[in-house]
Amino acid sequence: MKILVTGGLGMIGAHTARALADLGREVVVTGHRRTEVPSFLDGRVTVETLDVTDRDAFLALGARHDIGDIVHLAGTIPGEDPVGFFRTDTAGLLNALDAARAWGVRRFAVASSVGVYIGRSEIPWHEELALPTADLPHLIIAFKKAVEPLTTHSLAGSGVQPVVLRIGTIWGPVIDPESPFFPIPRYISAVLRGEEPKPLYADDGGDCCYAPDAGRAISLLMTTETLRHNTYNVSSGRPFTFREFADALRLDALPGRQGGPGEDPYLDITRLVEDTGFAPAFDVAAAVADYLAWRAENAR
Repeated sequence: MKILVTGGLGMIGAHTARALADLGREVVVTGHRRTEVPSFLDGRVTVETLDVTDRDAFLALGARHDIGDIVHLAGTIPGEDPVGFFRTDTAGLLNALDAARAWGVRRFAVASSVGVYIGRSEIPWHEELALPTADLPHLIIAFKKAVEPLTTHSLAGSGVQPVVLRIGTIWGPVIDPESPFFPIPRYISAVLRGEEPKPLYADDGGDCCYAPDAGRAISLLMTTETLRHNTYNVSSGRPFTFREFADALRLDALPGRQGGPGEDPYLDITRLVEDTGFAPAFDVAAAVADYLAWRAENAR
């Protein structure tokens, strides 16, 4: 049986596919607008070009591959039309759920976000917290918050186990070097161009996880025999500070915090660790060293 990873040529999808291949699983990845296969996946996975909003094309994958599990990570970046964004990503999700039910897969994992906890003051954020009604800073977070009940209700009674992935702040090989969602890739890219990056405040930080670790966590959630829960935080399980990144790059950081005293939230991964045995392999220094080595030969 194969594992399907939609959006498998994006950052999190590619590292998930690599981790699954490392575990000896047969992996099918889909790509649409992005078609370049990262070198670490070359020859190790089957690549299908697929617009996940095309229901017939999505379901046709089941005639070509014996798919036993689905990791749905495909998504888009919002443009000027919020309704168009929601329509596109909802259609992709519903088609993936249709496929999960039609093929009778064992597990269906779907990307949610650390952002669903916005509004909770408890730190760290853990899965037992009720999700509050709150003003959300981005359309993607709003969609991810809706993904959770759409997925669990769609699979109720189907025999397919939903696995909601509340994914933290992930960075690493294949990320957009100028990502607007996390300052570290832009910071490192400036260094690689020989520029002085805009200084970061040393004590700012919060949740952070290197992409190979995140991919391995998701792979374990797909391959562990028994999962006791349907929702898991996916991250490193420890807070970081920008001082750690500056130190790894031998740069200076501004003292203190930009917004004054306080504490930045991060994800508790106790549930992930207890059910899968996951442990991060990268601290900040090791992640920076690995990423610099990757960028020496790759544009992103």
